[in-house]
Amino acid sequence: MLTCKELAEIVTDYQEGRMAFGKRMSFWLHISMCRHFRVYIRQMKLTIATLGKMPREPIPPQVREDLLARFRDWKK
Repeated sequence: MLTCKELAEIVTDYQEGRMAFGKRMSFWLHISMCRHFRVYIRQMKLTIATLGKMPREPIPPQVREDLLARFRDWKK
């Protein structure tokens, strides 16, 4: 069975429906037995729903360029 830490790393795949059947079964098994992870999943869903309701503000061009540069450097 997968651990909470392992599941936390792939929870986005689960929420976006991109998880393979076998992993999804392990995920459901863990959720059925682990109250703490069920709370974590509810918190994730609430956070996503709340952030989805926030108005989008444009990112200043310099901030955007700085972020993109950091992401490019991070992959190196």
